[in-house]
Amino acid sequence: MSEFSVLAISGSLRDASYNSALIRAAQRVAPAELRIEQYTRLAEIPPFNQELEEQPPATVVDLRERIAAADALLIATPEYNYGVPGVLKNALDWASRPTFPVSVWVSPLAHKPVAIAGAAPTGMGSVRAQLQLRQLFLCTDSAVVAKPEVIITNAQEKFSADGTIKDETTETMLRGLLDALTAKIRATRLATTAN
Repeated sequence: MSEFSVLAISGSLRDASYNSALIRAAQRVAPAELRIEQYTRLAEIPPFNQELEEQPPATVVDLRERIAAADALLIATPEYNYGVPGVLKNALDWASRPTFPVSVWVSPLAHKPVAIAGAAPTGMGSVRAQLQLRQLFLCTDSAVVAKPEVIITNAQEKFSADGTIKDETTETMLRGLLDALTAKIRATRLATTAN
């Protein structure tokens, strides 16, 4: 029976995305304690506009509420031009920003356990995009899983035509990441309860 909820966000809008396939694979191999739900409204989030912070668009409210309700996040990111895809960065910018004075409102990303993975058809995978995400989550005071790092290089060789992982090492790394995320959720809960 699932004990923890994880909101999974793919940084790609492409139907045949390796990163969306990575999330579906995570759903299949997740430990029994995790229930992973894929976020599917990334394309609907408008560009960040600080003038709208006090009355954000409904899609932004929905994203923030879903992040707040989840026990953790799983981000699967491609790499575009050595960095995080704009649509993913935009969504995380919206999620990180307060709608009220900072002293009253806290971002749903604060102290949220986060696991990061990524797949790309290059020999570098999504190394630089993942580094940028780790820096972003440092700013939001999120609890990022440090190891294992799941950087899937030459993704076209690791996934079958239907999007399933066909590489045993890749699947083992993904299982390890999800186990580490489960441990991070438990540790975060313990820390919160102790305070």
